[in-house]
Amino acid sequence: MTFKGRWSAAIGAGVCALLVALWSSAVGLKDSGTDVTAAPEVLYAPEDKPADRLVALYQGARHTIYLATYGLTYPPVVRALIAAKKRGVEVRVITDRGKLDDRNQRAALETLRLAGVPIKVNRHDGLMHMKQVVVDDRVNTSGSMNQTSSAAFYNDERLDILHDAASTLRAKEKFLKMWDDHTRYQDW
Repeated sequence: MTFKGRWSAAIGAGVCALLVALWSSAVGLKDSGTDVTAAPEVLYAPEDKPADRLVALYQGARHTIYLATYGLTYPPVVRALIAAKKRGVEVRVITDRGKLDDRNQRAALETLRLAGVPIKVNRHDGLMHMKQVVVDDRVNTSGSMNQTSSAAFYNDERLDILHDAASTLRAKEKFLKMWDDHTRYQDW
């Protein structure tokens, strides 16, 4: 291969590398190994079975599950949270005090509490209407979906699963701020 041919090949390889770097930057990928940002997962209930995806996230948790949800009655979710707690995962739940009047919600929360999961409820006048989970500082969820049987099987719901560090950190900070706010939230 001539010098001109080698030079052309080197330029071509450099251009390709530059294009890959630009593309990666545009879609949110980082070259830091484990800090790769994947596209969000957007799941709709009932057809995409987002509740089952939540169960899988809980089953894969290694360190923490921070759950803030208005409704929590779906038995597979409750079982997955208890199993995570038994594996040594730190599991915390914040929910709405008004939902304590729901027989199924109260039963789910009592089951979690008996397993050692700490639970807080709002004491302020508004609803604790958030539907968010942070798992292991690596993924967080958002959307309209409560973690209930109705949401899993009947309702039109949306669950977004976000794999980026910035939104996960922000979601964790919000959860912990709520958790530590003894004026607006109390132990249940």
